[in-house]
Amino acid sequence: MISLRKIIFALTLLILLGSCAKQSSPTGGPRDETPPTLLESDPKDQSLNTKPEQIKLTFDEYVALENASKGVVITPRINKDQVEFSSIKNSIIVKLNQELEDSTTYVFDFQKAVVDLSEKNPAENLKIVFSTGNSIDSLNFSGKINFYYPENKEDYKNVLVGLYPVNDTTDVFTAPPYYLSQVDTAGNFKITNIKNGSYRGYAWRDANGSLKAEFKSEDHDFILDTIDINSNVENVQFNLSKADLTPIRILRSSGFGQNFDLILNRNPIQTTVKNEELGQEYFYVNSDKRIRIYPKSPKTDSIPFQLSLLDSVGFTKDTTIWAKFQASERRPEKLEITPNSGKNFFQNLDVELKFNKPVTSIKLDSLYIQYDSAAFIPIRSEMMFFTDSSRRDLLNIRVAIPDSLQKEIFTLKASDSTFTDIEGQLNEKPVSANYRKLKREGLADEIKGNIEGSKPPYIVQLIDSKGEVVNELFIERGNQFSFKLIEPGTFKLRVIEDTNGNKRWDPSNFTQKRQAERVFYFVGEENKKEIIVRGGWTLEDQNIKATPPTGIKRTVENP
Repeated sequence: MISLRKIIFALTLLILLGSCAKQSSPTGGPRDETPPTLLESDPKDQSLNTKPEQIKLTFDEYVALENASKGVVITPRINKDQVEFSSIKNSIIVKLNQELEDSTTYVFDFQKAVVDLSEKNPAENLKIVFSTGNSIDSLNFSGKINFYYPENKEDYKNVLVGLYPVNDTTDVFTAPPYYLSQVDTAGNFKITNIKNGSYRGYAWRDANGSLKAEFKSEDHDFILDTIDINSNVENVQFNLSKADLTPIRILRSSGFGQNFDLILNRNPIQTTVKNEELGQEYFYVNSDKRIRIYPKSPKTDSIPFQLSLLDSVGFTKDTTIWAKFQASERRPEKLEITPNSGKNFFQNLDVELKFNKPVTSIKLDSLYIQYDSAAFIPIRSEMMFFTDSSRRDLLNIRVAIPDSLQKEIFTLKASDSTFTDIEGQLNEKPVSANYRKLKREGLADEIKGNIEGSKPPYIVQLIDSKGEVVNELFIERGNQFSFKLIEPGTFKLRVIEDTNGNKRWDPSNFTQKRQAERVFYFVGEENKKEIIVRGGWTLEDQNIKATPPTGIKRTVENP
């Protein structure tokens, strides 16, 4: 007889063997990198004389839609708010919910919106083209995008190019375009299947996905001339930059203590205040969207001032204001001073002191440059000047440091009560600001070159690794530039084509049909903009080629 122990052992062995033979899904294996493949579509690609109520795409695997409302580009324009996108197993369904135009070619470009379920691989070159008439429109509009003020790494994500029929009453700021294209990662674009006609062209960064430009916050550009498309249009250039088109205006005015405030909706780039006694009896400051006018003493009558404001896009505001300067028990604000501490210099030490209020007097005996514990250079009146005598809120001090002083750190010192403002307030805290003197042998000798493909006047800027302008030239004639005695570092060279010679960059103004002034950079080997500068170096032939202007580059055939 078989013992009970043997029976139990046999049963246990059978259970173990069965467990080992059990099948399971593999835990590893290669990653699926194959994108979904389109098997069929309804309507079929390149179909004629069709007005579908929906579009159905069938793939070889289960698929999903990612951000379809933004990722799927439909041209020409339809009401995308009525379109319904859905994914069911291996199918994508697009319900249009609207009547399509007659004799029109429609393009549904799914870009990277359709992905497989397993690894989110996007379907490649997924585009369905059909016509509600008896022919497919085949004209193209293509070119390249450039940024006048690019980020550290040029990013073309969300940049769109659009065409509007010339008789369309909308534009890029009011409605989505009739034809639309997404810019690729290299800054190129191509709108396909365009109907023969006349159009207006725009490009913009659509950060919020509205399919139109927000002029306050989004880079944009536009072509001034009407674009006649009766054949393929190539070599189109757009140069994007920001331009806030909100006209400058005065929001309100009121007294502040015995002073008078004007509150603005935005900061002007140029402010002109006129009064016969301005700079003598009255002074003003302009900061943080506010103009504050200070009297030396209260006034019983309202005082007229002519005010002229200019904003960055060229809008102006000219008006007469009547200011009241009544006696007040309100305690005046404290006098605050901000020096440009931390700057380096070679021979001339340039100090800037920024005040929050106009300064009326300075005690020179408590203002000096210290370079040793017991050694200093006194500041004399001829070393100082206010940038604007009607404001007296920015004091410039230039001190020539002799080469015989072999010191590295020089410190501006101002005791408390050195400065008195228009309200009789003294600086309560002493001022101390350090500046470092550079050695000649540690400086680069020169960076020089030519500007090509453009006409003066120019503003040429040397920009450090922080993006700050460390040196600037205004060139009225000729195309040569030269920066001398440069501190070592990594820089960029930027040129502004200052068309109107006002010594500043002027952005575009769509309402005035004025494009932005061109901005372009030195580009070296391997398409790099950075220039490395070392002590004792001279960098020649740093030639800067202008970016093509906005518009269509016409090719000239040889006769």
